[in-house]
Amino acid sequence: MTTDIDAKQDRHVCERCGEAYPAERLLVLHRGVRHPDDLDAGEVEAYREAYYEEERELKSFRIRALGVLVALYFGFLILFILFAS
Repeated sequence: MTTDIDAKQDRHVCERCGEAYPAERLLVLHRGVRHPDDLDAGEVEAYREAYYEEERELKSFRIRALGVLVALYFGFLILFILFAS
C-alpha cells in the first residue's frame, strides 16, 4: 500500500523549475524540451534515448489502434451484411 509520503518520494523534481514527474523518463523528456540550453552531454544523450523510445512507443500504439479500427470496421460490415439481408 502506497502512502502519501511514499508517493512524494517516488516523484522526480526538476531542479531548474521545480516541476515534479512520476517517472525519471518523463523528467528527462521535460528537461530536453523545456531546458535544452542547460543540459550537459550526458543529459542530451539521455534525452535523445528517451525521445526515441517515446517515438517507438507512439508508433506502436498508432499501428495497434489502426488495426483495431480496421477490425471493427470490417466486423460491423460483416454484421450488417449478415443481418440486413
